[in-house]
Amino acid sequence: MSEPQETQDLVARFLATATAVPDRIAVHAPDASLTFAELNERTARLAGRLRALGVGRGDRVGVSARRGVHWAVAPLAVWRAGAAYVPLDPAYPDDRLAFVAADARLRAVVSDTGALPWADGLPVLGPDEAGEDRFDDVAPHALDPAYVIHTSGSTGRAKGVEVTRGAVNALVAGLEERGVYPAGHRVVGWNASLSFDASVQQWARVCRGDTLVLLSDDDRTDPARLAKLLDEHHVTEVDFTPSHFQLVGSGLRGRGLRLLLGGEPIPERMWRSLAEGEDAWNLYGPTECTVDATATRVAGSAPHLGHPLAHVRAHVLDATLTPAGTGELYLAGPAVALGYAGRPGLTAERFVADPFAADGSRMYRTGDKVRQRPDGTLEFLGRTDRQIKVRGFRVEPGEVEDRLREHPALSAAVVALRTGPDGDSLLAAYCVTAPDAEVSDEELRAHCAATLPAHVVPSAFVRLEALPLTPGGKVDTAALPEVTTVTTAAGRAPEGELEQLIAGVWAEVLGRDSVHADENFFALGGHSLVALRVVSRLKRATGIVLPTKDVYRFPRLSDLARHAESVRSGGAS
Repeated sequence: MSEPQETQDLVARFLATATAVPDRIAVHAPDASLTFAELNERTARLAGRLRALGVGRGDRVGVSARRGVHWAVAPLAVWRAGAAYVPLDPAYPDDRLAFVAADARLRAVVSDTGALPWADGLPVLGPDEAGEDRFDDVAPHALDPAYVIHTSGSTGRAKGVEVTRGAVNALVAGLEERGVYPAGHRVVGWNASLSFDASVQQWARVCRGDTLVLLSDDDRTDPARLAKLLDEHHVTEVDFTPSHFQLVGSGLRGRGLRLLLGGEPIPERMWRSLAEGEDAWNLYGPTECTVDATATRVAGSAPHLGHPLAHVRAHVLDATLTPAGTGELYLAGPAVALGYAGRPGLTAERFVADPFAADGSRMYRTGDKVRQRPDGTLEFLGRTDRQIKVRGFRVEPGEVEDRLREHPALSAAVVALRTGPDGDSLLAAYCVTAPDAEVSDEELRAHCAATLPAHVVPSAFVRLEALPLTPGGKVDTAALPEVTTVTTAAGRAPEGELEQLIAGVWAEVLGRDSVHADENFFALGGHSLVALRVVSRLKRATGIVLPTKDVYRFPRLSDLARHAESVRSGGAS
C-alpha cells in the first residue's frame, strides 16, 4: 500500500490555532462552551491519562459520550495520545455496543455515562478526570489509524472501517482546495452523531480554527428552534442529509447559510429549488473513502456528483475493470481506508489492486453505478448490490434479515426500501410466519430494536404466505408488494394529559389532522428522525425523558402514553 500524500496533521493545526487564538470559542455545546485554550488543556490532560494506561500508536479507544463538549474532547485527546477512536453511541442496544467493543479490540473507553455493562473489564476513563501525568503529543505517521466507525454489514455483522490520520488530513485539505471550506474563521453547526462518518468532516474543523456549535437533539429536530440557534451563534454553515433538511430546512432558506448536503442523493425537485439561490454543496463519498470523495455546488437543473476532490482518483469501470462511460465507481488515493478491522477476507473483496497505479496501491469498489460525462462530471445511477440508504443511513439488508430470521415465529424474511405514506423512504420487512406461529408487529420491532440501532429497525412489517422467487431461486425483491398504510377510520379518542399531548405531537410531525389512541406510530409513517422529534417535544412539554428506542418498544399511542406515565412516576418498565 502506498503512503498517503503528506498534508499537515490536524492535531498540529489545532495546537497552532490554540497558540494563536487561545480565547476564541472552539466548541459551544448544550452543556458548556470551551475556548481553544481550554480545549487544548482538557485534551492534553485526557491524552496524558490514556498514555499512562499504555495507550499509544495503533491502539483503539472507545468513545461513549452523550451529545456535549465531550464529543470534541474525547476524539481529539485520543488522537493526541496517538491512538484511533471508536464511537459507541450510548443510545445503541448494549448487545450492539458489546459486539463493537470486542470487534474493535479496545484498549480503553472514554465515557461520561456511568457504568458500562458491555465494557467487559476495560479501563473506563471519564473525559474530565484529573491527572498530573506528563504528556507530550505523539508525532503521528500518515498511516496511523485515526478512527474505526462501524457500518451495517452484509453478512449480518457490523463491520469496522479503519481510516488513517493521513486520509483525514487529506480530506480537510481537499475540501479547502475545492472551496467547500472557505478561508478564514467559520462557525460550523455540528449535526451528525460521532457514530457516523459525516461527523468527522464536522468536528475536525475545530482543528483548522473554526468554531463548532453542537446541535442538541431538540435543536436539530425543531425547525424554529434550529433557526434561532443558528442565528444566535452566527453559524455560517451546517451539514444535513437531504431527508433531514427536508424535515427542518423550511426556516433556513435565504439566510446566507452554506448548506453541505450528503449521505444520500438530493432529490431533483430539492436540487432545482436549492440551485435558485442557496449556497449549497453536494458531497458524496463512502465511509471506506474517508467521508467525501466528490464535491460540487448545487447548480443547474439536474443532480450530479461533480468531480473528485484533489486527493481522490476516480475510475468508472466495467466488469473486466476496463474504463467505461457507465459502470461501477472505484476510488483510489490517500482517502482509501486501511480496510475492515479484523476482516481480511472482506477487505480483500472490496479493496482491490489499482491496475492504473504503479505503486501497488489499492482502490475501493464502491458498488455505486455512475455515468461519467465528457467533462468528467459523475452522475449517480444507483447501486450494483442490495445496499440501501434510509434517510442518509447506510443499511445492509442482510444484517436486518439475519436478525429477523432469529425470531422463532418466522420461517423467512427479507427487507427492502419502500416509499412511505408521506413520500419518504422507509425500511420494510416482508415476513413469512412459521406454521402455527403468531407474532405481532410490535414483537418483531422490539426483537430488532434489542440489538440493532433505531435507524436499522424496519418501519413496516408485511406478512406474506411465501417470498416471491426468481426462476433462479433467489428472492425477487422487485415482486415484493408496496407498503400500504391501513389506519382505522374511527377509534378511541385520546384521553388524559399524556395521550392528548402525544396525539397532538404525532399529528403535527406526521402531518395528520388527528390521531386516535390506538394508532401505531410506524403505520402512520413515523421513522427514527421523527421519533426523535416526538421524544424531544415530550421532554419539553412535560419534563419526561424517554430514549428514542422507547417509541419502537411502544409504537401504539396508548401504550407509549402509559409508559411515559410510568417513567414520570418512577416505575419505568
